[in-house]
Amino acid sequence: MSKKRILIVGGTGYLGQHLLQFFSDDSRWTSPVDIAFTHHSAPPSQALLNAIPRARPFPVDLRTGNGLDAISHAFGQCDVVINCAALSVPRACEMDPEAAMAINVPKALVKWLSSFERSNALLIHLSTDQVYEGTKSFYKEEDETVPVNVYGNSKVEAEHHISANCKNFAILRSSIIYGPQTVVPVPKSLPIQWMDSVLAKEEALNFFHDEFRCPIFVKDLVSIIQVLTTKWISEGKEMQLLLNAGGPDRVSRVGMAEAVAHARGYSTSSIKPVSASSVDRGVKSPSDISMDITKLVRMTGISPTCYRDGVRQTLEVNAAATAS
Repeated sequence: MSKKRILIVGGTGYLGQHLLQFFSDDSRWTSPVDIAFTHHSAPPSQALLNAIPRARPFPVDLRTGNGLDAISHAFGQCDVVINCAALSVPRACEMDPEAAMAINVPKALVKWLSSFERSNALLIHLSTDQVYEGTKSFYKEEDETVPVNVYGNSKVEAEHHISANCKNFAILRSSIIYGPQTVVPVPKSLPIQWMDSVLAKEEALNFFHDEFRCPIFVKDLVSIIQVLTTKWISEGKEMQLLLNAGGPDRVSRVGMAEAVAHARGYSTSSIKPVSASSVDRGVKSPSDISMDITKLVRMTGISPTCYRDGVRQTLEVNAAATAS
């Protein structure tokens, strides 16, 4: 049996590294796979290359598509492409809408996939809960998308482009992704680790009491992506899926911080509830974009980890890494 080829676009980022580490483990697969990943802003560190020696790195500019043909020539036509790359900081998108659209709407990637002789490669694309307006609780996939910022708009545009131009895809509307640090630490601040560090100081800090999300544990998101990948590789049935990819709990920023405090035994007195409307973040943020994940559980058979358990597991891994 010929090896299946899996490409992770944005492999040096937070989710990308977790996918690389998981997918590079041969014990995860019933048949052999080859793994490659793309990078853009900076070359992968030697530490990352050492940690995942089987995965082949390729520099790619998603705006232009430069570098994609080199993957075809050196790695071959891909069976599964997982797109984790994005300009995902809402304020950065607001400041540069042109860049947000160019990077987040994967036109060059989709065009490249359509050029394959076997043009039915599975594209798994990471979207966001910020496609929703945020005026109610537990949005379903069929609810209208009315984003309130450029980031959400770019992700809606990406969904439309993929739906119109791909015949084999799964779009995952992810909420806040949290969990253990990556093999090579990413430069951005991770939510649980950041809350742990500030709450440890026991200094008063503001958290929003009226902004709700369904944070998803990174290991659950990796498992969801593996289930979809395995389904395509083993069954060969094309899919056109749109799934809410969140955790089972609707949590405010206050609730997120309180769970960290309880897990670590910190006092919650330093957590000061404030309204999101009291802070100007330079970008409009939806209030309640909690999601109904019934369809996700039904389609994948995965029941995502409850937030408190995910926090506990994250902190345990963090403590073990610090001790070593």
